Amino acid sequence: MALASHNEGKLVEFSGLFAPLGIEILSARELDLPEPEETGETFEANSALKAIAAATASNLPAMADDSGLSVMALGGNPGIYSARWAGPEKDFAAAMRRVEHGLQEAGNTDRSAAFVCVLSLAWPDGHIEQTRGECKGRLLWPPRGDGGFGYDPMFMPLGSTRTFGEIALEEKKNLSHRARAVAAMIAACFS
Repeated sequence: MALASHNEGKLVEFSGLFAPLGIEILSARELDLPEPEETGETFEANSALKAIAAATASNLPAMADDSGLSVMALGGNPGIYSARWAGPEKDFAAAMRRVEHGLQEAGNTDRSAAFVCVLSLAWPDGHIEQTRGECKGRLLWPPRGDGGFGYDPMFMPLGSTRTFGEIALEEKKNLSHRARAVAAMIAACFS
């Protein structure tokens, strides 16, 4: 199955989540697939357009996610713009500072947030399935841990005393928004 992403962190995470089913994940980079422009206004729209583009270009079933950090005190931002907040250099340290600055500017003590993942699985014939996973938590400052990727070092899932940056991948795959979206997809398409 093709993964419509050039993000190595996502490739590792999705490969581990689908490995128990014996499904091999090939990255967009391995298949030399272009990254389509994300023109949708929702996680669902962006996930679908990436999966459909990869399925069409590779002639394989293709999976894509659109995911991001939704911060309640920031009106849900960065949301679908989570990667863009990191700029063209993908500087997530700067993106985390931007989130923290926004919280400080808002003067809001609400640090609740959720990671959201919408997963789309598209087939070359045009059929598509979508699932959604969320992981609620709160934001910490300063960030802690050097594991994971993106905003993981500042996000502590509910019920934990560690950030996603401090949690090992094996443990994270049982908690994350991606794990929840994948579990729903497995139940919908592979059971």
